[in-house]
Amino acid sequence: MDIVSRVQAILLKPKEEWIAIKDESSSISELFTSYAMILSAIPALSQFIGLAIIGQHIPFRGMVRYGFGTAFFYAIFSYIATLLTAYVLGIIINALAPSFSSKQDPVNAMKLSVYSMTAAWVAGILYIIPVLRMLAWLGFLYGLYILYLGFAAELMETPKDKLLTYFVVSLVVAIAVTIVLNLILGAIFLVGAVSSV
Repeated sequence: MDIVSRVQAILLKPKEEWIAIKDESSSISELFTSYAMILSAIPALSQFIGLAIIGQHIPFRGMVRYGFGTAFFYAIFSYIATLLTAYVLGIIINALAPSFSSKQDPVNAMKLSVYSMTAAWVAGILYIIPVLRMLAWLGFLYGLYILYLGFAAELMETPKDKLLTYFVVSLVVAIAVTIVLNLILGAIFLVGAVSSV
């Protein structure tokens, strides 16, 4: 399946698409090279355009544009952090499987992680326009629903009575990982921004 069809299907009919995804044979490297690395470039590129060309509103300063170097630096590290988040979430889902009477399957765990991020990556286009940036979070929220449907489609062969708990624990750990990665990204960005002044 080509990437456009997959994106449309996972966004518009996720329940049916998870059934198709479950039966597909693929590798973790294929998931990243032919899907994640392409789609996660959308928010990174959008952030670059939004920061360097459009600018962002900063209270008491007005509209501020970042230098191309700083915006590029931020976009690159944002891109890396997004891919790392997807990878770590897949590892977490797989590692937690035995705790919820589920079957460990690294590829299916990575499918859950990567495909559930589709909505957030596509919504990342909104980072171009400063006033719409908060709407990008709607993509993240919809991605959580897609992730839940993936768990429900039994990609990890989770018993129904443990499904919600497995989903919630995976989600809590994923949020913690995302916060840590964003703190690291923010610290690196701050150091890069200060040194370029």
